[in-house]
Amino acid sequence: MRVKLIILLSVLSGSLIAWNLHTMFLAVPDEANQGAIFRIIYFHVPSAITSFAGFFVAMCFALGYLAKRNLRFDSIASAINEVSLAFATITLITGSIWGRIIWGIWWTWDPRLTSYFICLLMYFGYFMLRRAIDEPHQRARLSAVLSIFACVDIVIVWKSIEWFRTQHPGPVLSIRNGGGMAPGMEAPIWWNLLALLMLSTSLILIRTRQQSMQHEVETLRRYAHAF
Repeated sequence: MRVKLIILLSVLSGSLIAWNLHTMFLAVPDEANQGAIFRIIYFHVPSAITSFAGFFVAMCFALGYLAKRNLRFDSIASAINEVSLAFATITLITGSIWGRIIWGIWWTWDPRLTSYFICLLMYFGYFMLRRAIDEPHQRARLSAVLSIFACVDIVIVWKSIEWFRTQHPGPVLSIRNGGGMAPGMEAPIWWNLLALLMLSTSLILIRTRQQSMQHEVETLRRYAHAF
């Protein structure tokens, strides 16, 4: 059942991304002020939302571990954070490319960019922590605490363009206060978000299974050392 679901989600997400690429490059016109580079928003914003959603879901599983002490919750949280970190990295890279074309610079210490960079550092630290600790429950406990703490920064990232008006532009989507796009230009963002959510779900299912196998191997190794 798991394999069939992974295949289904992968096929659906791949087909939807292909259709979205056709729409982005052949159906959507250039943006009036930014030109063709504006199309990068169709991957930049969905990747950011996908990563944020994943980080918050992982935090819920981290809370589940702290409440139940079940390593299954820790495995799921780790898998979700790993996939979410990949999409967060895509967001940072696409944002830098976009900024280079529009601002003329790859990076600036703008509050939005800085808070996002700190967020990525915390989640990279999350996986460094996991590799540094061998005892499963201690690793799960400390990882859960860090995951919860890192989610606070996600709220700061999300609200930063409303709290600080500096280099990064204000909200452009209708779900944010004051934002808005032409209907024909906004729809591909949501379709691509759906595609990336399905892709991330399939990757999380794969990583969750791998995490479970890793825990089984670690358990067998501890039993072997005991004898």
